[in-house]
Amino acid sequence: MISNIGLKLKVIALSALVTSSVIAGNSDRAGQAGGTQLLINPFTRSSGWGSANSASVMGLEAQYLNVAGLAHVEKTELLVARTNWLGGTGTKINSFGFSQKMGNASALAFGVMSMDFGDIPVTTVEQPEGNLGTFKPQFLNLNLSYAKEFSNSIFGGINVKVISESIANMKASGICFDGGIQYVTSFGKDKELKRKNVHFGISLKNVGPQVRYRGDGLAVKGSILSTGAPQTFEMRSQEYDLPSMVNIGAAYDYYFSKENNDQRLTAALNFTSNSFTQDQFSLGFEYGYKQLFMLRAGMVYEKGIFNADNRKTALTGPTAGFTFDAPLGKASTRKFGIDYAYRMTSIFASVHTIGLRLKL
Repeated sequence: MISNIGLKLKVIALSALVTSSVIAGNSDRAGQAGGTQLLINPFTRSSGWGSANSASVMGLEAQYLNVAGLAHVEKTELLVARTNWLGGTGTKINSFGFSQKMGNASALAFGVMSMDFGDIPVTTVEQPEGNLGTFKPQFLNLNLSYAKEFSNSIFGGINVKVISESIANMKASGICFDGGIQYVTSFGKDKELKRKNVHFGISLKNVGPQVRYRGDGLAVKGSILSTGAPQTFEMRSQEYDLPSMVNIGAAYDYYFSKENNDQRLTAALNFTSNSFTQDQFSLGFEYGYKQLFMLRAGMVYEKGIFNADNRKTALTGPTAGFTFDAPLGKASTRKFGIDYAYRMTSIFASVHTIGLRLKL
């Protein structure tokens, strides 16, 4: 355990860093960043209520939204998810994650997210109609996370991401970092019942150096003017920034009974400051029954989202989802879960995500 003074200094330092990032946000820079797949939530439960739960997310899914929540992992957790992204485009997202409790206060996790765009026809200036075969772009994110419980109320974590984007003759790769803090406490009568029903969270995501494409695809065949000798020239690609962002969230758990925790309703609110797109507000609700069934709904708002002419995102706001968790044996903490999430879009068909989860 670290001292209270040291812990407070770390919280203040991260808050100062996040505040500077929030001020730096600029919607006029929209479209100037690369690596935008880093903005896609590949996980099911948090997608079901619009990623509003950055303050209360727990377990392996916290690796995307607020890595501090990874510290709540009880023992071992496995997760796989499949997303039909922007239906009709043929784009699929596959994600996998593994987390493990380390001692009594910390946890490690590894996660993979890959995007499948299907087969794309090869075309050239000379043959714009194609008939030259197909190629498959490959987008891959690798995550390695560590989170720790610093006290009964304060949790923190860090995530290292390696990103890779490639086609047959060009590739870009880079590294970036996430950091997050969660503060969990009790309020009102729940304090007497020792229920931690108030959640606050803050996370900084996708902070890293610029990335550049390299490869044979940037080579151009030409000739030297003075001699006419053939020569291959390599063009330089422009470096691009990664889409850094900040999440600031709060959540409150309401329990319907004083005697037990069988029924719970959680309300969550999250503000996202994007460096290269418009800022967003997310509001979400989750109803839970005996930790066996959960129902979610959410709304993600940004400027102009209700106007089809001014909207700058394919996602139109409403989200929904549910979870079934089944114990593996009587009175067992081991569980098998099925998750589903829905995100509404315009132009394209909706986004559907299905996930399977195993807690050991």
